Amino acid sequence: MGVRFVVVAAILAGGAMGCGTADAGDALAPALESSAHSLVTDNGREINGREINGREVNGTALGSKLVAVRYAGAQREGMSLPLSNVWLEGSTFHGLSGTQELSGKDFLQTRFTGVLQDGTILTLRIEDMIQGEGANQDVWSYRVSYQNTGDGQWYPICTNADGSATGAIALENRWDYREGVSGGGRKIYDANSFTFACEGAALAKCVRFGYAPWRSVNGVSLEDHHQACTRMVRADFCGNGSSYTVNGNLINLYDSLGVQSDTESWVGEAEWTAEGASCFSSQTRATTPIQCGERQVSTCARSFSTKTLLISETPVR
Repeated sequence: MGVRFVVVAAILAGGAMGCGTADAGDALAPALESSAHSLVTDNGREINGREINGREVNGTALGSKLVAVRYAGAQREGMSLPLSNVWLEGSTFHGLSGTQELSGKDFLQTRFTGVLQDGTILTLRIEDMIQGEGANQDVWSYRVSYQNTGDGQWYPICTNADGSATGAIALENRWDYREGVSGGGRKIYDANSFTFACEGAALAKCVRFGYAPWRSVNGVSLEDHHQACTRMVRADFCGNGSSYTVNGNLINLYDSLGVQSDTESWVGEAEWTAEGASCFSSQTRATTPIQCGERQVSTCARSFSTKTLLISETPVR
């Protein structure tokens, strides 16, 4: 068996959830930590979920997903001018104020410009942040709120099932959140934008699983492993953004680099690449017929093929 460790994972609601109704200041009174369920698991065993980026900004107040955050125009609280340059190193913000370089907690209360799927612009603000420990010191979790243009109040962009605020990991570039279309679920390379990935949804989960896209293992970049992981968590077998699972199913995942190890004697489900499943077996989490049925192969997920990045397994039924 693998080393036992605690994984924080949220069992996500199948549909998009609305934003919290409490003011962000009230929601942030406790220390920065998610109230999502803590699972003591064997290395590799995780809970899947349908959402690529969680309980995004939507619902009655905004009605549209937050699809990108702009670097340009970032401005610290109390400063008359925006920062002249902002960038990410891993999930850590860096920026220039004149000739002074800022980083890490210097970005507390910094405001950014968010872009919704319908093109609406809104103001975001970092309310709190915490740096990971040990091997995860390069992972920062940010509590971020948006300003409602109707009442002027601040509300969290990422929430737990009870509406309380939870964190987000900042990731370079952005993602295509469409489902069932060519390009759905893909990573969009955009040097002008980044993503606040809500804790508990696929983008952040896959960082927590060890596949931070800025890291490398034995000279191999984990960027494609992270993208393959987002496909795997959502059971996006066809690589078009469509999820074929329901929330709460257990999966065992592992790779050939040793980030995650095979610790279960379960049934092989699929082999994963950044474009989806290169093949899948007859034993999957799918609750509806998988449209790309030509990818079903009886010998799938027994070993790593040339292009396979991850293998998933499901419990024996």
